[in-house]
Amino acid sequence: MLELKTQGEAVVLPVRAQPGGRRNAIRGVQQGMLKVSVTQVAEKGKANHALAEVLCRQLRLRKSQIELVAGETAPQKRFLVRGITAADLSARIAAVLPENERGR
Repeated sequence: MLELKTQGEAVVLPVRAQPGGRRNAIRGVQQGMLKVSVTQVAEKGKANHALAEVLCRQLRLRKSQIELVAGETAPQKRFLVRGITAADLSARIAAVLPENERGR
């Protein structure tokens, strides 16, 4: 189960990054974190930028709503998502999860 935490008027989204993947996609949930793969390699922040783009595109967020707050050089990252409730973010994530990951 995904562990979303409310922080003020924002939500902390834990992400497990998989840089250098075959495609940009939200892959599922692993150990309470959203598993996201990107084709970019982990070099000079390129993968972090690609992660933010994938999250914005697939979760219908504006770039100004999302900010990397922890894990810049680690596979486990935390993004701060502003202007959305935890329930709404959870629903958007559930809608884009692969069929076999829904309901976990």
